[in-house]
Amino acid sequence: MKRLILTRHAKSSWDDPLTPDHDRPLNGRGQAAAADLGQWLASRDYIPGEVLCSDSLRTRKTFSGIAPALPGAPVLELKPSLYHAGPDVMMAVLRHATADVVMMIGHNPGIAEFAHRLVSKTPMTGDFTRYPTGATLVVDFAIDSWADVGFGQGITVDFVVPREIAA
Repeated sequence: MKRLILTRHAKSSWDDPLTPDHDRPLNGRGQAAAADLGQWLASRDYIPGEVLCSDSLRTRKTFSGIAPALPGAPVLELKPSLYHAGPDVMMAVLRHATADVVMMIGHNPGIAEFAHRLVSKTPMTGDFTRYPTGATLVVDFAIDSWADVGFGQGITVDFVVPREIAA
């Protein structure tokens, strides 16, 4: 059994229009949402052993907001190929994962399409279709190795968006 925690970065700042997209930080709401996501993951024992993260500032800051709530220190791997990656690239990166529980942090629109293609049955919520900032899917796969993961094999365990945690 393998588990994937698939998270879209938290809300980023658009305060400085001259900041390159890759270098946009989180805004205050995004920082709070990342911390809430960390608490939510820890409270449900969704603890990654490995984190595959886009190398953008907002994805890195999302993880740094989540990390303090997690017991232990998951291995963080910055993956430039995940920056605005589509589903096929995301799948290729996932197939090289090594931990039983992996977190992947990326961007829309690719992460939303990846989530839809991963699961055999999608959660019945409009938020899953939109995959808003901070959206997090927990999905299990009946496989022995990530090399064997494929589209349509995932069983949805949980799905949340930050505003549901804060409510």
